[in-house]
Parts: sequence; structure tokens; C-alpha cells
Amino acid sequence: MQIYTEDGDMIRINKKKFLFMALVLILSGILIGQGLVQAKSDTYDELKAFTQALELIKRNYVEDPNAREIIQGAIRGMVSSLDPHSSFMAERAYKEMDMDIRGEFQGVGIQIGLKNSQLTVIAPIEDTPADRAGLAAADKILKINDEWTKDMTIEEAVDRMRGPKGTPVRLLIHREGWEKPREFKIIRDVIKVQSVKARMLDSEIGYIKITQFQGLTGAEMEKALKKLMDTGMKQLVLDLRNDPGGLLDSSVDVSSMFLPKDKLVVYLQGRNASERKDYLSTGSTLYREYPVVVLVNAGSASASEIVAGALQDSKRAVIVGTQTFGKGSVQTVFPLEGGTGLRLTTAKYYTPSGRSIQNVGITPDIEVKLPTVKEPKDGEAVHVVVREKDLDRHLKNESSKDEKKKERSSGEELMMEMVPKEDKDDIQLQKAIEILKSGNIFKNIPLVGKKEK
Repeated sequence: MQIYTEDGDMIRINKKKFLFMALVLILSGILIGQGLVQAKSDTYDELKAFTQALELIKRNYVEDPNAREIIQGAIRGMVSSLDPHSSFMAERAYKEMDMDIRGEFQGVGIQIGLKNSQLTVIAPIEDTPADRAGLAAADKILKINDEWTKDMTIEEAVDRMRGPKGTPVRLLIHREGWEKPREFKIIRDVIKVQSVKARMLDSEIGYIKITQFQGLTGAEMEKALKKLMDTGMKQLVLDLRNDPGGLLDSSVDVSSMFLPKDKLVVYLQGRNASERKDYLSTGSTLYREYPVVVLVNAGSASASEIVAGALQDSKRAVIVGTQTFGKGSVQTVFPLEGGTGLRLTTAKYYTPSGRSIQNVGITPDIEVKLPTVKEPKDGEAVHVVVREKDLDRHLKNESSKDEKKKERSSGEELMMEMVPKEDKDDIQLQKAIEILKSGNIFKNIPLVGKKEK
């Protein structure tokens, strides 16, 4: 049996041993969920209770139960007590995992999460059926076709919204300010997420936007850089705003283009202190001398935070924008019987200086906030500010002394940032250009960050 982890490693493990480990994991989840610390012998008592319950259902339930659905439901329930990034993967979701890595799948094109136990749109992917239909960040998804989403997991929702190109799916949506929900009928399509977009801002400053870290992001980034260099690029703005992350290896590849060989990019730390794993830069003398300014915001998560943290700690780039999302955990995907899978949070990652950004995020060197509104007007594009600390069951950051006061209260309203339509209106981008044109990009950058209005 092979287990593929998110960072590309492959572990071979005996099938019987894996099943035993899975059983132990199930039992451990039950014990943790109940907040109990029990002796090893008590574990078998819990297993006995589980099998008794399963047998009672099989014998006495009013209808003939489907044992497969019961077991999968039990696994879903167990994983739902963990952090928001751990999940059970149904057959189609597990099968399409490689498509996600390639940046291509068939569906509607939205990123979703749970906010106050309600299925919520994090952001529609640009130029997809969901985006063209008018779905927006913070929209609440009440129904998918004829199924209410209450108690529906993220993976279940994804599985129902994905499907063959050309087929319809109906979403019942409620948006803040609407008197009643509205139904959107969306025709599924092949969603191709372009990982890297590049252009010149002027004769010397290049601009690269990474929308998501996929399997080929490193190669696409290298191609884009070469093209910009041929055009005369001498300085770079790297835009990681609203980049939800992706593959760890890709973030290391991108960071390596601006760092000397064998410099620490990020390290992972599992439950035990002995489980540390370092990721070093491969080095690229062709690119690392260019001045770089990195743009980030609350939508910059996971892999994009790894890049920002690595370049910030090494004093290789100036970080401009607002506090990032704060997803400092790594997920490993384990195969299960029947073509399903388990996505499990197995480690936290740390920047080269040892910072955990879990639930805290990366603080920019220069904070530049976009204008915010309470209610957008017709035609205005907004981005709802949602961070890791706003998600249900988020992991804590043990190294952050002031984490509690950084968490949003349950009654606090979500902010909506205006999304600039033109470069001239993008004050974060304009600040990046100003810094690059100043000569020494690190001039007057305080250690704790400088705020700009």
C-alpha cells in the first residue's frame, strides 16, 4: 500500500498494519473528542461499544441499513471533531485529487468553508461558472440541488457540486442584505485554474500573480520570470493576495528562485519533537538578485504564507499589505478501503526563524489597508476578510501569547475590502511600486512593521 503525503513523499506500509493504525486512529479520535485520558485497556472497551452499536443498528433499525454508509458516516463524524482542514474524502473527491494538483477539475469553481457551522463561500475562482453567475465571498449555501447543507461536511458539499461538464447544479444562496434566499442554476464546466499570471508594470518592474500553488507552479513561475527578463525586468512585484495556498513543494520551488542554495525555507513539526522535517532551497542564481516586493492580504494562506515568511525572514523581500490568513498546518492524505481517503492534519509548519503562523498569520513589513465597506453598492467588487481564526475548530497557536485578543468575537461583523479594478486604484500595488523605485527597498523598514493608510 502507498500513502502519498501533501509534500510529495511516498510511504510504503503493510496493509494490515495500516488497517490497525486506522483503527487506533478512530479510537483515539473518540477518546480525544470526549476529552478523556484512559488506560490502554479502556481503548478496547470503546471498540466493543462501537461494534455493539453497529450490530444493534444492523439488527434493529427500521430499514435495512447500508453498512458502508454507516461506517463512512462514523468516520465523517469522527473527523468533524478535529480541525477544519481534516476531512473524509468520498470516492469521487479522492479520485479527483490529482486533478486538483494539476489545477483542473469539473465543477462550478468556488472555494468553500464553514463559518458558524454554515457552508459558506470563501471566494469564487475567477472566470468560472460560479464567478460568472454572480456568487460572492461570504454567501451562505443553504441547499445544493434539493439537499439542505445543514450538517453537510465540506467534502460532501464539494462532491455534490462537482460533476461532468455541461450538467446543471442548483444552489440556494443567502447573502447579507437580502430579504430572502435566491436560487442560482449553474452549468458545470472544466475549471482550469491558471496558476501564474505575468506582465510588465513599466519598463523595469515586472508583476507576477500566483493564484494557487499547483504541481506545475514552479515551472510556470520560471517560464514567466524568463519572459519578463527578456522584456527588461529588473525588479519584481510578487502578488500572493487571495492565494489560498496548495502544494508545499511548489511553495519551496517558488521560494528557491529568490534564495541561495540550501537556505531553510520552512520546517514541519509533528506531534513529537523528533518529527521535524526541514525544506531547503534548491537555489537559483539567475533570479535571486532582483529586488522583490510581496503583496499579501487576509486571503493569502498556507503555501503563499510559506513563501512570504521565508522571504521575510531571510530579508530577501519586503512584505506589503495586510495580515495573512494564518493557516499554519499541513495535511496528509491517506488512502482508505473502497477508494476513499482521509485528509488529516499531521503537522504545523514554521518559518525559518521558528515562527508558527497558525491562527496568527504573517505580519507585513508595511501595512497598507484597502478601503472597507459595510454593504457593497451595485457593481462594486469586494473581498470579505475571513481568516483561520474565524473558522470553526481552528487549531490554537501555543507560541502566541496574545492569540486570544487577536481572535474575532462571535458577534463581530466581517469586513469587506474593496477590490480595485485598475492598477492606479490599487494602493497596495502602488505602494509596492513606490518601494521598488526608491532604490533600497529595505530602507526605513522597522522590525515591527510600518503602517500606511
